[in-house]
Amino acid sequence: MKPTSLPLARRRMLAGAAGVGATALLAQLAARGASATPEAAKALLQTLAKGEPKEGRITIRAPEIAENGNAVPVTVSVESPMTDNDHVRALHVVADGNPNPGVASFVMTSLSGKAEVQIRVRMASTQRIVAVAQMSDGSLWTAAREIKVTIGGCGG
Repeated sequence: MKPTSLPLARRRMLAGAAGVGATALLAQLAARGASATPEAAKALLQTLAKGEPKEGRITIRAPEIAENGNAVPVTVSVESPMTDNDHVRALHVVADGNPNPGVASFVMTSLSGKAEVQIRVRMASTQRIVAVAQMSDGSLWTAAREIKVTIGGCGG
């Protein structure tokens, strides 16, 4: 074997490995469904926060109609005094029509000061944003809001 053929063989091997990896990634993306379902969003929330949430204590502020789904502003706030005895431990936000329903999860303590988050969500189509707050006493609270999207931000 010539000394100059070794680097070329290594390059071919690396190029082949990259091609196999890219093919596997494309196959995985093609096999995934176009959008989540409300059931998938609910199942994700059940894994993040065990139990049955009650309606209330959460406010979701977002535009009723988003002309462009690339960056929809969403504010989620929870009624809580944020004291050592009564505070939000976690806040989970999902979108039930995106390719991946999980949007964001936030961990909070009594030192957080205010139980409010502001995020921008990429939305593929008209869908519901659902938030679940897990409180320090173990209770769960939920709210949902539908946002109509005219131009999807996830390739829609």
